[in-house]
Amino acid sequence: MPHSILIVEDETDLANGVRDALQHAGFAADVTYDGRSGLAQALSGKFELIVLDLMLPGMNGLDLLRELRKARQDIRVLILTAMSDEEHLLESFQAGADDYMSKPFSPRQLVARVEAQFRRHAVEANQRPFLDLPSGIKVDLSRLEVHRDGQVIALTPREGDILDYLVRNRDRVVTREDLLLDVWHYKSANVETRTVDIHIVGLRRKVEPDPARPGLIQTVRGKGYRWFS
Repeated sequence: MPHSILIVEDETDLANGVRDALQHAGFAADVTYDGRSGLAQALSGKFELIVLDLMLPGMNGLDLLRELRKARQDIRVLILTAMSDEEHLLESFQAGADDYMSKPFSPRQLVARVEAQFRRHAVEANQRPFLDLPSGIKVDLSRLEVHRDGQVIALTPREGDILDYLVRNRDRVVTREDLLLDVWHYKSANVETRTVDIHIVGLRRKVEPDPARPGLIQTVRGKGYRWFS
């Protein structure tokens, strides 16, 4: 059975073009053109991945994503956006996005990003560690939860993958290329994207005792990141 994808995009020509490109690549793809019907379709259980525009009638993409994540953490979400400022993208990732593409984009690039999403290992496929961190912070990677200051903070599946990868490779520096190939499962790391750096910023906000002075996810200048705990 082909992987099933829902496209939520109000620009009709773009939405239909995305559908045709994905169907040509062998995916099963459906289209809806507004936020509220997009949420209803996303919650139906028929789809494994959502290609989601942010500027939608009825309900914007961020609100749709937040509502979706209350019910489903397993579905993958690829954001389409004409806005590329860091804070806006970070907000998307904090809401539960797995990846993003800036408009305009090529159909081949879109298909490659979707294929990368389906190559990544499912969260539940691996036994994930439980982490006891400084300042009483605890992380349950199997449940994608951070417990700190009496609160439970949800990790996105992508954040869980990144943290698990850093912890399992704590004896070396993890490069941006390592993350793109082994966590995002891109076929090549030669892509223009800030998604790694933006995810690291969001992850630090959740697990670092002092995110402004990170001591767990350390930056190794000119090389990448290293887990220190």
